[in-house]
Amino acid sequence: MRLRFSGTIWYWRGPAPYHFVTVPPREASTIAEVSPIVTYGWGMIPASVTVGSTTVTTSLWPKDGGYIVPVKKALQDAEGLAVDDEVEVTLDVDA
Repeated sequence: MRLRFSGTIWYWRGPAPYHFVTVPPREASTIAEVSPIVTYGWGMIPASVTVGSTTVTTSLWPKDGGYIVPVKKALQDAEGLAVDDEVEVTLDVDA
């Protein structure tokens, strides 16, 4: 399953700092439909994320009834990304 959407990179200062993009509600609903067959536990969904010309593998995190996409350091560095940047995301979930 391939989904495309845009979103703003935001920062979470949890036990370890992370950067994320929130999956919009319509796309999150689509992911939720296949989540029982693709999750590996705790609601985590393995996926490939492409921003610009860079693709990384990661896992979507469940949050507040939807999903958030971690923006890995490798992706940030390769594409020159920072907090509050608006990005176009291509998300591939192997459903």
